[in-house]
Amino acid sequence: MDHMDRTDRTGKTKGISRARFLAGAAAAGLAGAALTAGAAPAAAGGPVGGAGPEGAAAGRRPARTGLTRTGLTRRGVVYTVGAGETPATAWSAARMRADLRAIRDELHADTVDVTGDGVERLTATAAEAAELGLHIWLQPTLGDVPERDILEHLAETGRFAQRLRRQGASVEFSVGCEFWLFVPGIIPGDTVFERIANLQSGNVDPAAMQRRLARFTAKAAALGRRVFHGRLSYASAPEIDQVDWDLFDVIGVDYYSFFPRRSDYVRELRKHLRHGKPLAITEFGTCAYRGAPETAGMGWDIVDHDKTPEEIEDPIPVRSERTQAAYLTDLLDVFESMNLYAAMVFEFLTADAPHRPGDPRHDLDLASYGIAKAIQDRPGDPDSPWHREPKAAYHAVAGAYRGACQRQ
Repeated sequence: MDHMDRTDRTGKTKGISRARFLAGAAAAGLAGAALTAGAAPAAAGGPVGGAGPEGAAAGRRPARTGLTRTGLTRRGVVYTVGAGETPATAWSAARMRADLRAIRDELHADTVDVTGDGVERLTATAAEAAELGLHIWLQPTLGDVPERDILEHLAETGRFAQRLRRQGASVEFSVGCEFWLFVPGIIPGDTVFERIANLQSGNVDPAAMQRRLARFTAKAAALGRRVFHGRLSYASAPEIDQVDWDLFDVIGVDYYSFFPRRSDYVRELRKHLRHGKPLAITEFGTCAYRGAPETAGMGWDIVDHDKTPEEIEDPIPVRSERTQAAYLTDLLDVFESMNLYAAMVFEFLTADAPHRPGDPRHDLDLASYGIAKAIQDRPGDPDSPWHREPKAAYHAVAGAYRGACQRQ
């Protein structure tokens, strides 16, 4: 997990990294029910290794009729840009280019969700994706800074997305992710951790929070419309966000539910289709250990960050790359069967969470949603060079995307 605050491309503002933010967002899920009175909480569970006969029937692909399209329109992977916690994991243009080629050629994805903070990193990555012919879902996620800085970061990224679009690239723009936690002032607290503490203690007025959230979301959407003239979206946490989807062209949902039957996923996801707009699963994933899918988005929460070096807390979970792979492919089958617009696997790699074979106490990759793992040449040395290796989920996603493309 990444603990370092960021500076933007001008060096003037500090923010919170995407990985650190997502860790906080997962923890905040504990308070989700309190903020959505009357809403059914997300089920704590999901398919590990498949479903029974009823689930299989619900996930079956509809029959083709005439020219009716079936399956996902866009199959993607979330690619997070960031400064890196250490010099060894700092953002690298060369590594980024190799990663995007792997997303296209090895994973058979047609879409890359370029997300994170730092305008230069975001735009360089989006430009490279355009050169490779990938569809770009561009989403800036600067947080823990004043509202004006978040909006300036959004505007500059959106203007670049519009330039790419004018040049013929296939681009969609998301104005952000889960503003209720990302943007100071919506929930009390100057940092994500203070806001989480206030959520968990019940020190939040849900009605006031929703008013502030609606105000900022409308402001971000209006700004997005001014700078970008293509399809606009926002990545929501459905347990908490009450989004006015009239502001956007595509509904975005960060989806971490777990159900024992695939039909339960279909039932839950259909709620998001009532708006009559395309539905994009802007994130879905889990960690590579037994029981991780059942955490419903809190798989991150197994690391003691107060220890030096950081370590996995007791009881140490049993590593299972098969568990991660099964969850992803089961959900992809559901999304394909429902003909959703897009789905983006979260995520390609978490460089600051290295895998340490034979050392489960310090195997930080256990807390990573990456479908590839970072392997240090000198395990335990933060300055060590590293390389990536595919997990079982990497091969599973590649097979699912390749097979889906061949069927169309």
